[in-house]
Amino acid sequence: MSETRRWTPKDDDVNEDEDEEDSQQYLNQKDAILFAIDVSTSMLAPQELDDGDERGKKGSTSASAVLTALQCAYGVLQSRIISNPNDMMGILLFGTEATKFDTGSGGGGTVGGTAGGYEHCYLLLDLDIPDAEGIKGLKNLIEDPEEFEPLLKPAKEQVSMANVLFAVNQIFTTKAANFQSRRLFIVTDEDDPHSADRALRHSSITRARDLYDLGVRIDPFFIHNPAKGGFDSSKFYDDIVYRSPTDEEDDSQTATSGKMRLKQMVSSIKSKSTPKRALFTNKLELGPGLVIGVKGYLLFKRQEKARSHYVYTGGEKAQIVKGVTTRLAEETAKVVDKAEIRKAYKFGGEQILFTPEEMKAMRNFGEPVIRIIGFKPTSAVRFDMNVKPANFIYPDETGYVGSTRVFAALHAKFVKDEKVGIAWCISRKNAAPQIVAMIPSVEELGDDGVQITPPGFFLIQLPFADDVRQNPESKLVRAPAPLIDRMRAVVKQLHMPKGYIPEKYSNPSLQWHYRILQAIALDEDMPDQPTDTTLPKYKLIAKHAGTYCREWGEELEKLAGNLATPAAKTSAAKRSTLVKGEGLPRKRAKAEDGAEGGGEGDEVTAAWRGGGVGKLTVAKLKGWLEGKGLDTSGRKADLVERIEGALDG
Repeated sequence: MSETRRWTPKDDDVNEDEDEEDSQQYLNQKDAILFAIDVSTSMLAPQELDDGDERGKKGSTSASAVLTALQCAYGVLQSRIISNPNDMMGILLFGTEATKFDTGSGGGGTVGGTAGGYEHCYLLLDLDIPDAEGIKGLKNLIEDPEEFEPLLKPAKEQVSMANVLFAVNQIFTTKAANFQSRRLFIVTDEDDPHSADRALRHSSITRARDLYDLGVRIDPFFIHNPAKGGFDSSKFYDDIVYRSPTDEEDDSQTATSGKMRLKQMVSSIKSKSTPKRALFTNKLELGPGLVIGVKGYLLFKRQEKARSHYVYTGGEKAQIVKGVTTRLAEETAKVVDKAEIRKAYKFGGEQILFTPEEMKAMRNFGEPVIRIIGFKPTSAVRFDMNVKPANFIYPDETGYVGSTRVFAALHAKFVKDEKVGIAWCISRKNAAPQIVAMIPSVEELGDDGVQITPPGFFLIQLPFADDVRQNPESKLVRAPAPLIDRMRAVVKQLHMPKGYIPEKYSNPSLQWHYRILQAIALDEDMPDQPTDTTLPKYKLIAKHAGTYCREWGEELEKLAGNLATPAAKTSAAKRSTLVKGEGLPRKRAKAEDGAEGGGEGDEVTAAWRGGGVGKLTVAKLKGWLEGKGLDTSGRKADLVERIEGALDG
């Protein structure tokens, strides 16, 4: 997490006053992002951009910083129109000879003159929800030099940063007045725009403070310019931008890098364009009457395909589908009202009905709370106890003043005594209760001294008894020494010079999904095939280790006969027969169940007699159904019902 104010729990300063955490950026609100790009002679000059990537391309290409910034904005627009379709984005160019500023507030806009005092400010893309026309217009501007060059003509005099920031204030006030998350990205290579005019400098600082009072966060992207001797943010922007130590380090690396690739800038902007949001807000109960406030965060989550609307593409133009659900009775096809629907559970072969009030009462386990019920040594929590990805809790002063101080003392005590807490956790209203282990995070500093692990608690969800099952029996078969020696030679030839970098490999399924959506939304040609960066580089592998791989394969063929056990050979022969469709098992009478000689038939039958079919694994249930020639599709509840119906009959 990146915060504007952070606390560090030390033994000697636990009792000191702590600043209240700024939680506005974590509220679950829509975002409004505005790019402010400096158009100057130096920003328009071609710069050497390192173009080498992981696919073996070397060399560099020339592109201006303005063009690179516009390409970044275009990339962010493409991604967020799918992932965050309700967020607003806009692009403001400042320092242009032409002036265009119209926020729709009635002031009007002009080109080539002035617009309400916002000289040399060109509103290229008004702050609004991005649409296909706006994205295509930006794409055409980037790809068409004839249209690109006249628009980006720098002004002869220096633009006033006070006017630029006031224009930004006007845009956010007019277009995103009710947005809690508002961000301004400034892209520039001028570190001291008002070195000779102290009045304009003070005026710019005042305008920046107005933006922060409005709730707008400024994220700068400083471009290193060797002709100007680098970028020194202390000359001007340290008084304009309020940053945490982590942000300062990131900006320093960006400004001194010299050659910034397009991919790096897009990644940096995307990482800052999405604010950190709390997963839940809860109270931490240390004992009777002792409660503090905390916020929970989900640090890691698998990104999946998100659907916000259904789209009909069968007509001339793609249209959003409005869904209507109608419930019908199975026997009479009569429309059923919601009041006529009852929920039931099957118990003892009968359907037991419950009213909505009873269902609601059964789901209610109490108010949301994280209640500490005991303590254990750190060694008591094993690695295999992880059921789901862990949550991370951090103090919150919104509801309980003093939470940060108590939280810091608790964290310091856990770390000192090497203890973990066992807690009863109901994260949200109507959520299922969990037993969690509260493991304190140990503060870690990077090589540059910047904190990379914030102090807090990880909530590890512990398994209930029903979640724990015995591992299947497995027999370890070790490869012979000659085969291991051959593989050792293969491994020595395969290495990654820069190590494994996860950011290099995008999810091909997700990228293909987004590419199709982009083609439909922007009326582009459908792509032929997806780009999969996770595929092995077969040519390079064959070049460096092809001979060793073939030798390993030859050695495997020699030893393969000795590796397979007789039971494995018999099992393989049975699978081969089933695949060919020969000797498929036929449905047998119920009386034969006890004479199957053990196995899944006896186990399922015994579980049915004891009323415990639902406790068996899905694999065993499907195996029994397959042996009876019955359908094996559906969820576990369907499989259990199908087995009980077959055995009842």
